[in-house]
Amino acid sequence: MIAGLRGRIEAKLADALLVDVGGVIFRVNTSALTLEESGDLGELVRLHTHLFVREDQLTLYGFAGADELRLFETLIGVTGVGPRLACAILGKLRPDALASAIATENVDTLATVPGVGKKTAARLILELRGKLVSVGVPAVGQSTPVDADVLEALRSLGYTTAEAHAAAARVPRDANLSPEQRVVAALRELAEP
Repeated sequence: MIAGLRGRIEAKLADALLVDVGGVIFRVNTSALTLEESGDLGELVRLHTHLFVREDQLTLYGFAGADELRLFETLIGVTGVGPRLACAILGKLRPDALASAIATENVDTLATVPGVGKKTAARLILELRGKLVSVGVPAVGQSTPVDADVLEALRSLGYTTAEAHAAAARVPRDANLSPEQRVVAALRELAEP
């Protein structure tokens, strides 16, 4: 129905953007990742959207990239995962960290997302195993040389391979970060509860 929106950011809420499109202000629920990437108030934004329809509500969800939208749509296809929980997962785990947690069956990493317990994490692993590559998430093990250095450093500090992959995957892909800065950022990710 509504495939996308282009307009000015009217306001940023904790879990949504208010976007002015030709005088009509849309509330677009989104992930923390899209909130970070969307820009400041008054700036133009383009969102890829999904209209969630239930008998008692119409809710619009929007994302900065088409890949994030496809991943959102894949997540809401999992039994027991609704749009809000899917946004929480996307806000806490970057797509490659999610793929790593699924591939390594790391229930603990998935359970760090508010609202995801051990049972939901196990269901995510069961239902998403092998499906994330088809929605544009890189396969686990396809790491850059910088990532390999980060993984090696974390493993030498006593972290498991799964923990190292999950933490390295959550570090933003910034070309200006040195390997040492990426290790420090990954250690911060590991320190978060």
